[in-house]
Amino acid sequence: MAQLDDGFAARVQSDVPHAARIWNYWMGGKDNYAADRAAGDAVVRVYPEIAVMARESRGFLTRAVRYLADEAGVAQFLDIGTGLPTMQNTHEIAPDAGVVYVDNDPLVLVHARALLTGGEGRTTYLHADYHEPRRILAEAAAMLDFDRPVAAMFMGVLGYEPDLDAVRDIVATVVDALAPGSFLVLWDGTNTSPSVVAGADRLAESGGVPYVLRAPDELASCFAGLEPVEPGLVPITRWRPPIADAPAIDAYGAVARKP
Repeated sequence: MAQLDDGFAARVQSDVPHAARIWNYWMGGKDNYAADRAAGDAVVRVYPEIAVMARESRGFLTRAVRYLADEAGVAQFLDIGTGLPTMQNTHEIAPDAGVVYVDNDPLVLVHARALLTGGEGRTTYLHADYHEPRRILAEAAAMLDFDRPVAAMFMGVLGYEPDLDAVRDIVATVVDALAPGSFLVLWDGTNTSPSVVAGADRLAESGGVPYVLRAPDELASCFAGLEPVEPGLVPITRWRPPIADAPAIDAYGAVARKP
């Protein structure tokens, strides 16, 4: 577990399950506490595929960022709700790009400080909540040029907002501020099997922050007015997969271009 300074240590509740730390546990990380592991295990008992989803979400991020940087020529990324750093972070996949990470977790801030120490100044971190999109945009403008294309990323985080209209408003506020030729990258868990729904119920029962699973067409509404990149909104395992006939998973994602 990373060491926290006194100010941030006071804000970390190690006895309360926390979303970023539970996700870290499912991915096989060590930045979590007993309460996080207990909540994570409660989900695994009814939905063992959650660990696969955690790993596959990183694969989707890797493929999407690689496409954007290498094929679409995007040189700026705004990664909102980034979570705890793991392997294959955005700035490592696109090392020549400008990257702004955004999260509201003090533990993520500590990791970000350590991760970015000694960097070349093209990657930074904002301590902010995605419910404050205008503030995020204003502060990110110190690093990113919003007159040029930016890839805005919401990777598995919008399920923590229960109101779909609020989700659409957050995404639309960010996308509206982007230049033409920018991209939206988004994935979230979906209510596409009884077991994943049971897993979400168990997460809430165990004290974790409730996560709202949405139907794929609800997620599709976040891309209104944008041009989807093939293959469109699909299970994240099937977005430009490394192998043919990749199995489906209860998480859908897409990459779309702002015309």
